[in-house]
Amino acid sequence: MPVLDPQPKNGQKKLLLVFGAMLLVTVVIGVIASIASP
Repeated sequence: MPVLDPQPKNGQKKLLLVFGAMLLVTVVIGVIASIASP
């Protein structure tokens, strides 16, 4: 069973969305920290 289905079911798509949001938040925090650091 592949981890990333080309056509994921509803539950998997929601999980992927949550994972993507977490990753996005981490990247945004990293960028803000880079800008804020002297």
